[in-house]
Amino acid sequence: MSQVLHTPPPTRAPADDDLAALAARHGLSVSGARPTLPEYVRQLWARRHFIGAFATAKLTAQYSQAKLGQVWQVMTPLLNAAVYYFIFGVLLGTKHNVPDYVPFLVTGVFIWTFTQSSIMAGTRAISGNLGLVRALHFPRAALPISFALQQLQQLLFSMAALVVILLCFGVPVSASWVLALPALALQFTFNAGVSMVMARMGAKTPDIAQLMPFVLRTWMYVSGVMWSIDKLADKDDLPHIVTVLLEINPAAVYLDLMRFALIDSFHASQLPPHVWAAAIGWALAAGIGGFIYFWKAEETYGRG
Repeated sequence: MSQVLHTPPPTRAPADDDLAALAARHGLSVSGARPTLPEYVRQLWARRHFIGAFATAKLTAQYSQAKLGQVWQVMTPLLNAAVYYFIFGVLLGTKHNVPDYVPFLVTGVFIWTFTQSSIMAGTRAISGNLGLVRALHFPRAALPISFALQQLQQLLFSMAALVVILLCFGVPVSASWVLALPALALQFTFNAGVSMVMARMGAKTPDIAQLMPFVLRTWMYVSGVMWSIDKLADKDDLPHIVTVLLEINPAAVYLDLMRFALIDSFHASQLPPHVWAAAIGWALAAGIGGFIYFWKAEETYGRG
Protein backbone atom coordinates (compact mmCIF):
# COMPACT_ATOMS: atom_id res chain seq x y z
CA MET A 1 0.00 0.00 0.00
CA SER A 2 1.24 3.38 -0.81
CA GLN A 3 1.48 5.82 2.04
CA VAL A 4 -0.54 8.96 1.53
CA LEU A 5 0.90 12.12 2.98
CA HIS A 6 -1.64 14.64 4.21
CA THR A 7 -0.50 18.25 4.30
CA PRO A 8 -2.24 20.50 6.79
CA PRO A 9 -4.49 23.12 5.25
CA PRO A 10 -2.90 26.56 5.02
CA THR A 11 -3.64 28.76 7.97
CA ARG A 12 -5.33 32.05 7.34
CA ALA A 13 -3.61 35.13 8.72
CA PRO A 14 -5.87 36.95 11.14
CA ALA A 15 -7.50 40.00 9.63
CA ASP A 16 -6.95 43.45 11.05
CA ASP A 17 -10.55 43.50 12.23
CA ASP A 18 -9.99 40.25 14.15
CA LEU A 19 -6.87 41.68 15.80
CA ALA A 20 -8.67 44.88 16.71
CA ALA A 21 -11.53 42.92 18.23
CA LEU A 22 -9.09 40.72 20.16
CA ALA A 23 -7.25 43.76 21.51
CA ALA A 24 -10.50 45.43 22.51
CA ARG A 25 -11.70 42.27 24.27
CA HIS A 26 -8.59 42.21 26.43
CA GLY A 27 -8.47 45.96 27.04
CA LEU A 28 -5.39 46.61 24.91
CA SER A 29 -4.68 49.85 23.04
CA VAL A 30 -2.19 50.99 20.44
CA SER A 31 1.14 51.94 22.01
CA GLY A 32 1.80 55.65 21.56
CA ALA A 33 -1.63 56.30 20.05
CA ARG A 34 -2.65 59.94 19.83
CA PRO A 35 -5.08 60.89 22.61
CA THR A 36 -8.04 63.13 22.03
CA LEU A 37 -7.33 66.84 22.11
CA PRO A 38 -8.95 67.48 25.54
CA GLU A 39 -7.09 64.47 27.00
CA TYR A 40 -3.86 65.72 25.44
CA VAL A 41 -4.33 69.11 27.10
CA ARG A 42 -4.96 67.40 30.45
CA GLN A 43 -1.81 65.29 30.08
CA LEU A 44 0.20 68.37 29.22
CA TRP A 45 -1.15 70.30 32.20
CA ALA A 46 -0.34 67.37 34.48
CA ARG A 47 3.29 67.68 33.39
CA ARG A 48 3.55 71.45 33.85
CA HIS A 49 6.14 71.00 36.61
CA PHE A 50 8.29 68.90 34.28
CA ILE A 51 8.06 71.61 31.61
CA GLY A 52 9.23 74.28 34.05
CA ALA A 53 12.02 72.14 35.51
CA PHE A 54 13.21 71.05 32.07
CA ALA A 55 13.33 74.66 30.83
CA THR A 56 15.27 75.78 33.91
CA ALA A 57 17.72 72.88 33.62
CA LYS A 58 18.36 73.62 29.93
CA LEU A 59 18.91 77.30 30.71
CA THR A 60 21.37 76.48 33.49
CA ALA A 61 23.29 74.02 31.33
CA GLN A 62 23.38 76.29 28.27
CA TYR A 63 26.43 78.25 29.42
CA SER A 64 27.81 75.81 31.99
CA GLN A 65 31.00 75.26 29.97
CA ALA A 66 31.72 78.98 29.58
CA LYS A 67 33.87 80.74 32.17
CA LEU A 68 31.49 83.69 32.37
CA GLY A 69 28.52 81.35 32.70
CA GLN A 70 25.11 83.00 32.79
CA VAL A 71 26.64 86.41 32.00
CA TRP A 72 26.48 85.41 28.34
CA GLN A 73 22.70 85.54 28.57
CA VAL A 74 23.08 89.31 28.73
CA MET A 75 26.31 89.73 26.78
CA THR A 76 25.12 87.98 23.61
CA PRO A 77 22.21 90.35 22.80
CA LEU A 78 24.24 93.34 23.97
CA LEU A 79 27.10 92.47 21.62
CA ASN A 80 24.61 92.00 18.79
CA ALA A 81 23.12 95.40 19.59
CA ALA A 82 26.59 96.99 19.51
CA VAL A 83 27.30 95.50 16.07
CA TYR A 84 23.91 96.61 14.73
CA TYR A 85 24.41 100.11 16.16
CA PHE A 86 27.71 100.50 14.33
CA ILE A 87 26.45 99.11 11.01
CA PHE A 88 22.92 100.49 10.88
CA GLY A 89 23.03 103.42 13.29
CA VAL A 90 26.43 104.88 12.36
CA LEU A 91 27.32 103.67 8.87
CA LEU A 92 23.81 103.64 7.39
CA GLY A 93 22.50 106.51 9.50
CA THR A 94 19.26 104.90 10.67
CA LYS A 95 19.67 106.52 14.09
CA HIS A 96 18.78 109.92 12.64
CA ASN A 97 15.23 111.08 13.40
CA VAL A 98 14.75 108.16 15.84
CA PRO A 99 14.62 109.52 19.41
CA ASP A 100 16.42 107.43 22.03
CA TYR A 101 17.94 105.27 19.32
CA VAL A 102 20.10 103.18 21.67
CA PRO A 103 17.13 102.17 23.91
CA PHE A 104 15.10 101.72 20.71
CA LEU A 105 17.74 99.37 19.24
CA VAL A 106 18.55 97.42 22.40
CA THR A 107 14.88 96.80 23.14
CA GLY A 108 14.38 95.59 19.59
CA VAL A 109 17.38 93.24 19.75
CA PHE A 110 16.34 91.74 23.11
CA ILE A 111 12.73 91.16 22.05
CA TRP A 112 13.66 89.84 18.61
CA THR A 113 16.22 87.45 20.14
CA PHE A 114 13.40 86.00 22.25
CA THR A 115 11.41 85.07 19.13
CA GLN A 116 14.42 83.97 17.10
CA SER A 117 15.83 81.69 19.81
CA SER A 118 12.42 80.17 20.60
CA ILE A 119 11.82 79.21 16.98
CA MET A 120 15.34 77.86 16.46
CA ALA A 121 15.13 75.76 19.63
CA GLY A 122 11.64 74.57 18.69
CA THR A 123 12.84 73.43 15.27
CA ARG A 124 15.21 70.96 16.97
CA ALA A 125 12.89 70.12 19.88
CA ILE A 126 12.03 66.64 18.59
CA SER A 127 14.90 65.81 16.24
CA GLY A 128 17.48 66.88 18.82
CA ASN A 129 15.91 64.92 21.70
CA LEU A 130 15.08 61.58 20.10
CA GLY A 131 16.58 59.66 23.02
CA LEU A 132 14.18 61.32 25.44
CA VAL A 133 11.23 60.99 23.05
CA ARG A 134 11.81 57.26 22.51
CA ALA A 135 12.60 56.43 26.13
CA LEU A 136 9.73 58.13 27.95
CA HIS A 137 6.01 58.49 27.37
CA PHE A 138 4.82 62.08 27.72
CA PRO A 139 3.01 64.67 25.56
CA ARG A 140 5.62 65.68 23.00
CA ALA A 141 4.34 69.27 22.97
CA ALA A 142 6.06 69.61 26.33
CA LEU A 143 9.39 69.90 24.50
CA PRO A 144 8.79 72.91 22.19
CA ILE A 145 6.82 74.65 24.96
CA SER A 146 9.65 74.11 27.45
CA PHE A 147 12.18 75.52 24.97
CA ALA A 148 10.01 78.61 24.48
CA LEU A 149 9.75 78.91 28.27
CA GLN A 150 13.53 78.62 28.52
CA GLN A 151 13.94 81.57 26.17
CA LEU A 152 11.37 83.57 28.16
CA GLN A 153 13.36 82.91 31.33
CA GLN A 154 16.51 84.06 29.55
CA LEU A 155 14.78 87.23 28.37
CA LEU A 156 13.53 88.02 31.88
CA PHE A 157 17.06 87.54 33.20
CA SER A 158 18.33 89.94 30.51
CA MET A 159 15.64 92.53 31.20
CA ALA A 160 17.63 93.71 34.21
CA ALA A 161 20.39 94.85 31.85
CA LEU A 162 17.80 96.42 29.55
CA VAL A 163 16.35 98.44 32.43
CA VAL A 164 19.82 99.70 33.35
CA ILE A 165 20.43 100.78 29.74
CA LEU A 166 17.08 102.59 29.59
CA LEU A 167 17.84 104.47 32.80
CA CYS A 168 21.39 105.34 31.71
CA PHE A 169 20.06 106.92 28.52
CA GLY A 170 17.50 109.02 30.33
CA VAL A 171 14.38 106.94 29.84
CA PRO A 172 12.29 107.43 33.01
CA VAL A 173 10.37 104.76 34.84
CA SER A 174 6.68 105.11 34.04
CA ALA A 175 3.38 103.33 34.61
CA SER A 176 3.40 102.15 30.99
CA TRP A 177 6.13 99.64 31.88
CA VAL A 178 3.33 97.44 33.24
CA LEU A 179 2.16 96.95 29.64
CA ALA A 180 5.31 94.92 29.02
CA LEU A 181 3.77 92.01 30.95
CA PRO A 182 0.76 91.35 28.67
CA ALA A 183 2.92 92.08 25.63
CA LEU A 184 5.44 89.43 26.70
CA ALA A 185 2.65 86.96 27.50
CA LEU A 186 1.21 87.37 24.01
CA GLN A 187 4.63 87.09 22.41
CA PHE A 188 5.38 83.93 24.40
CA THR A 189 2.12 82.37 23.19
CA PHE A 190 3.00 83.28 19.61
CA ASN A 191 6.56 81.95 19.96
CA ALA A 192 5.39 78.68 21.51
CA GLY A 193 2.85 78.16 18.71
CA VAL A 194 5.39 78.76 15.95
CA SER A 195 7.87 76.55 17.81
CA MET A 196 5.37 73.67 17.76
CA VAL A 197 4.83 74.10 14.03
CA MET A 198 8.56 74.07 13.42
CA ALA A 199 9.06 71.14 15.82
CA ARG A 200 6.71 68.97 13.75
CA MET A 201 8.34 70.05 10.50
CA GLY A 202 11.82 69.56 11.95
CA ALA A 203 10.93 66.10 13.23
CA LYS A 204 10.05 65.00 9.70
CA THR A 205 12.74 66.97 7.86
CA PRO A 206 15.71 67.76 10.14
CA ASP A 207 17.43 69.72 7.35
CA ILE A 208 14.97 72.55 8.01
CA ALA A 209 17.13 73.49 10.99
CA GLN A 210 19.93 74.41 8.56
CA LEU A 211 17.61 76.67 6.56
CA MET A 212 16.00 78.49 9.48
CA PRO A 213 18.90 80.89 10.26
CA PHE A 214 18.56 82.41 6.78
CA VAL A 215 14.77 82.67 7.09
CA LEU A 216 15.00 84.26 10.53
CA ARG A 217 17.70 86.70 9.46
CA THR A 218 15.51 87.89 6.58
CA TRP A 219 12.54 88.17 8.94
CA MET A 220 14.64 90.26 11.33
CA TYR A 221 15.60 92.76 8.62
CA VAL A 222 11.94 93.43 7.72
CA SER A 223 10.73 93.62 11.33
CA GLY A 224 12.15 97.02 12.27
CA VAL A 225 14.67 95.76 14.79
CA MET A 226 17.33 98.26 13.69
CA TRP A 227 15.17 100.86 11.97
CA SER A 228 11.78 102.51 12.41
CA ILE A 229 8.90 101.13 10.34
CA ASP A 230 6.96 104.26 11.23
CA LYS A 231 9.57 106.48 9.55
CA LEU A 232 9.64 104.24 6.48
CA ALA A 233 5.85 104.33 6.21
CA ASP A 234 5.97 108.12 5.83
CA LYS A 235 7.69 107.81 2.46
CA ASP A 236 5.33 108.45 -0.45
CA ASP A 237 7.18 106.16 -2.85
CA LEU A 238 6.46 103.05 -0.76
CA PRO A 239 3.36 101.09 -1.88
CA HIS A 240 0.61 101.07 0.74
CA ILE A 241 0.35 97.29 0.75
CA VAL A 242 4.04 97.03 1.67
CA THR A 243 3.53 99.40 4.60
CA VAL A 244 0.55 97.39 5.83
CA LEU A 245 2.47 94.11 5.60
CA LEU A 246 5.41 95.57 7.50
CA GLU A 247 3.13 96.92 10.24
CA ILE A 248 1.13 93.71 10.79
CA ASN A 249 4.25 91.54 10.74
CA PRO A 250 3.92 89.72 14.11
CA ALA A 251 7.54 90.30 15.10
CA ALA A 252 7.15 94.03 14.41
CA VAL A 253 3.88 94.12 16.37
CA TYR A 254 5.48 92.75 19.53
CA LEU A 255 8.54 94.97 19.08
CA ASP A 256 6.33 98.04 18.82
CA LEU A 257 4.33 97.09 21.90
CA MET A 258 7.46 96.63 24.01
CA ARG A 259 8.96 99.90 22.78
CA PHE A 260 5.70 101.70 23.51
CA ALA A 261 5.65 100.20 27.01
CA LEU A 262 9.27 100.94 27.91
CA ILE A 263 10.36 104.05 25.97
CA ASP A 264 8.50 107.29 26.68
CA SER A 265 9.56 108.88 23.37
CA PHE A 266 7.89 106.05 21.43
CA HIS A 267 4.34 107.40 21.20
CA ALA A 268 1.01 105.73 20.47
CA SER A 269 0.91 107.50 17.10
CA GLN A 270 3.83 105.31 16.01
CA LEU A 271 1.89 102.11 16.63
CA PRO A 272 0.03 100.48 13.74
CA PRO A 273 -3.80 100.62 13.91
CA HIS A 274 -5.43 98.13 16.31
CA VAL A 275 -2.03 96.93 17.48
CA TRP A 276 -3.36 95.10 20.55
CA ALA A 277 -5.97 93.31 18.46
CA ALA A 278 -3.23 92.27 16.04
CA ALA A 279 -1.03 91.04 18.91
CA ILE A 280 -3.88 88.98 20.39
CA GLY A 281 -4.86 87.66 16.96
CA TRP A 282 -1.32 86.51 16.13
CA ALA A 283 -0.97 84.90 19.57
CA LEU A 284 -4.25 82.98 19.28
CA ALA A 285 -3.67 81.95 15.66
CA ALA A 286 -0.14 80.70 16.30
CA GLY A 287 -0.80 79.30 19.78
CA ILE A 288 -3.99 77.35 19.05
CA GLY A 289 -3.19 76.56 15.43
CA GLY A 290 0.36 75.46 16.20
CA PHE A 291 -0.80 73.31 19.11
CA ILE A 292 -3.41 71.47 17.03
CA TYR A 293 -0.99 71.08 14.11
CA PHE A 294 1.60 69.53 16.44
CA TRP A 295 -0.95 67.30 18.20
CA LYS A 296 -2.15 65.76 14.94
CA ALA A 297 1.28 64.14 14.42
CA GLU A 298 1.77 63.12 18.06
CA GLU A 299 2.00 59.38 17.39
CA THR A 300 4.67 59.79 14.69
CA TYR A 301 7.33 61.53 16.79
CA GLY A 302 10.39 59.43 17.49
CA ARG A 303 9.52 56.70 15.03
CA GLY A 304 11.92 55.71 12.26
